[in-house]
Amino acid sequence: MSENDLCYLSATEALKMFKAKTLSPVELLEAQIARADHIELKINAFAIRRTEQARAAARAAEAVYATNPADARPLEGLTLALKDEHTLIGDNTRQGSALLRGQIDTKNAPITQRLLDAGAVIHARSTVPEFCCAGFTRTKECGVTRNPWNLALTCGGSSGGSGTSLAAGTTTLASGSDIGGSIRIPAAWNGVVGLKPSWGRVPEGDFAYVMNTYNHAGPMARSVADCALMFNVINGGPCRTDPMCDAGHLEVPLTYGDLKGKRIALSMDLGFFDVCPDVVANTLAAADALRARGAIVEPVHLPWDKRVAEAAACGLGFLMGRMLAGTIKGHEDLVNDYTLQFAAAGMRYTAEDFLAHYEVMGWMHETLQQVFDHYDAMICPTLAVNDTPAEGPSDPLHGLLETVMTYPFNMLSRHPVLNVPTGFTSTGAPSGMQIVGRLLDDVSTFHIGANLEIARPWAAFRPVL
Repeated sequence: MSENDLCYLSATEALKMFKAKTLSPVELLEAQIARADHIELKINAFAIRRTEQARAAARAAEAVYATNPADARPLEGLTLALKDEHTLIGDNTRQGSALLRGQIDTKNAPITQRLLDAGAVIHARSTVPEFCCAGFTRTKECGVTRNPWNLALTCGGSSGGSGTSLAAGTTTLASGSDIGGSIRIPAAWNGVVGLKPSWGRVPEGDFAYVMNTYNHAGPMARSVADCALMFNVINGGPCRTDPMCDAGHLEVPLTYGDLKGKRIALSMDLGFFDVCPDVVANTLAAADALRARGAIVEPVHLPWDKRVAEAAACGLGFLMGRMLAGTIKGHEDLVNDYTLQFAAAGMRYTAEDFLAHYEVMGWMHETLQQVFDHYDAMICPTLAVNDTPAEGPSDPLHGLLETVMTYPFNMLSRHPVLNVPTGFTSTGAPSGMQIVGRLLDDVSTFHIGANLEIARPWAAFRPVL
């Protein structure tokens, strides 16, 4: 196995090799450190590299496999890039902002703690846009993070560095969070897998975000099985910081049978998006692949319209924008242009606007349930188009609500959504498809995603860097 192949080894395969003593966690880590040394200046996926801490953790994992492999934890020795939003004791979680520079974390975020408890080796903090408020990844603190498939294009956001590092082979797993698509957008841009879990599955540590139903922490990986493996570690169980977290643990299978008997709805535009021809063609090909695996896939019409985008802008702006406005007050010269724009937009919404946006969400919920009365899941594109420059615009909402098809499912947050790759477009960047599950039915999203991966495997595709 070449060093490059080692960098792209799946988590499930790496664990088998660790247990068989044909690979050590140290060898995996060192291969990815070397690759990052070679390409990080091109892609800029990491805000912080934790090389020496990771080497110590990898050596400890190596000792476990050498002496008593039965004691190995679920993620023992697997490399993981932690999003620079999830706190880690002793680190400085900056969230891409100079305003947080030098503030040392005194507690681990719940997702961080669960990953560490499972044996993950956190070797880097992945880049984010400032305060995770954009669908691209550029900051004064860390610069521009680029798409490894086409360096002129964005990697998406806000979990942009996580998606980029997975696609570039500089990590095996990565954490993400999703408040308007921030897992699924970069997963689609980078040709990887990412889950927005059902709201309440994965605990949050900040109470303001606990109460925000748009917000979800979740896993990112290169394969459906790897994403499921990580999800099994981070979901469910009591968490003292998050009273909304579902008390029960959900164990998702890593392998699945075919889709015989599954009924899947296909919405190409969710009622109001203008989807580019390349994405349409890739989505239709994915639908055909699911049919070949036994599913009944039928097009459906959703009556959603521009009111959805307007309501999402209000919901995100009122909750997150107004909070940002308070955070940056008096420090406007230190923050990024798009942060100022997002905060200003949020301040324009009134309490009456915010209450009205719930009426739109209620209508959306009812019309979507009419689809799920007849189907087990729904598929649709993740990005309507993918031609955004790496630097992104100065206004984070400019064009975003017209091009990303993710935010309706943050509004309807109890529906889990898995992004899976569907191919490439004329820009050279990948396209993605969302698999939307019924309320709290995370398992079905993995079942369908795993079947698409069997029918149209994407592991062999790697960017040239």
